[in-house]
Amino acid sequence: MGVRLLFDRFSDIQEHVSLGDVRQAGDTPGYDSDVAVVPQENWAAIGEDEAERLRPDDVTPVSLMIELVTQPLPVFVFDDLQGRLDAATALNPLEGNWPRRRLACTASHPGQLTTTEDPATDRRIGLHIDNFDRRTYSDRHLSRRRLCLNLGPGTRYLLVGDRDIMEICHVLGRDQERHYPHTDDLRQYIAEGHPLRCLRIRLEPGQGYIAPTELMPHDGSTSGAQMWSLAAFWLG
Repeated sequence: MGVRLLFDRFSDIQEHVSLGDVRQAGDTPGYDSDVAVVPQENWAAIGEDEAERLRPDDVTPVSLMIELVTQPLPVFVFDDLQGRLDAATALNPLEGNWPRRRLACTASHPGQLTTTEDPATDRRIGLHIDNFDRRTYSDRHLSRRRLCLNLGPGTRYLLVGDRDIMEICHVLGRDQERHYPHTDDLRQYIAEGHPLRCLRIRLEPGQGYIAPTELMPHDGSTSGAQMWSLAAFWLG
């Protein structure tokens, strides 16, 4: 099914969403593997026809949608990391409409092509698939979505591939009943030359997303940002 982005009017997203291609990291410094998947950064503004192809239809389950959200934030001192961490702990996200137990917080320097690191190696992993619920290929669509909020002070981006991991596993011929989708499937898919485009969605402080991160190849990015930022995550 691929990415489905919920929006009302094209004008709501046209300044926030761009499209580009992906590549393997190769000898890009700081990555855990030369086959890690990263954006080429040949971003172009999304067109209205392209956006309409991303719009959910009447049969798209909510569990497969990306929703863009906003959350009022306290006023912070510019470099107050601890204040932002405390605020994330105290937040009752989306006025109580989301589980309150926070999953994690990540502070990111500006200029990072992708942001997620393997804590065992401190090296970045590129676009990847989350696996909190550990569902197999056949029932992966039942996984919980994740909420992310940008607590600032800088701009962040959500990167997300336009094909979901079930489509990728189908192309690779994975066993539907036994296989647990993994980032390695995405990396093999790209290494074999199969198509994948990447959306980049801009998130200003107080903006965020609800997304099926166990289905969609994704990561954060601060490439082009001028300031560091803190992302807070909750699992639905």
